[in-house]
Amino acid sequence: MTPPESCWGSEVIMGRKQITSKKSKILAKARKLFWEKGYQKITMRDIARACGFEPSNLYNYFPNKETLLYEVIMEEMDLLLSSIRQLEYDRKTGPVEQLQSLIRSHVDSTLRYRQRIGLFESELRHFSSAKQKMLLAMGREYDQILQRIIRRGIETGDFAEVDVKLTGYSIASMIVRTGLWYSPRGRLSRNEIADGLLKFALHGILAKKPE
Repeated sequence: MTPPESCWGSEVIMGRKQITSKKSKILAKARKLFWEKGYQKITMRDIARACGFEPSNLYNYFPNKETLLYEVIMEEMDLLLSSIRQLEYDRKTGPVEQLQSLIRSHVDSTLRYRQRIGLFESELRHFSSAKQKMLLAMGREYDQILQRIIRRGIETGDFAEVDVKLTGYSIASMIVRTGLWYSPRGRLSRNEIADGLLKFALHGILAKKPE
């Protein structure tokens, strides 16, 4: 007897959840290994061993190491962008508050899993041209959102007349570098670090108010 359609549907959903769970585990282990030892020194066998899999099982989810690294970086970029995209269309919140929101999201994204730091730029050369273009496009989207916030702040008079691109790149670089020295056991929380960076950034771009 053919099972009811609903039974097939539940099995498919459960199967997808299991696949998603295993892929997430693989990505988490691979991210850690890539950061600790470097992309070139890690093999698919190393990743499989860290996951408790046979190497052949790993290939059921990722055809090669390049695809695995690509998925690791895409996952992190997508998480960051999804947390700040709404700022581009928000006209109710002022540019100072928007900049604070972006910096907090980026700092949280950077420091929550420090293993990701440096993967994007240092390993970009390992990807095919098509994958490089996709990742660079996501990087440009982040830059555009940040630069629009700065440009809007200039237009509203909240920010001084600054070089928008240079200011945006400087803020982003400052955030990324926190991953090199941050410690969860340090005296500052992620939010405190984000607020400190915001104050530092605003010191350079806030418009001088008439006395």
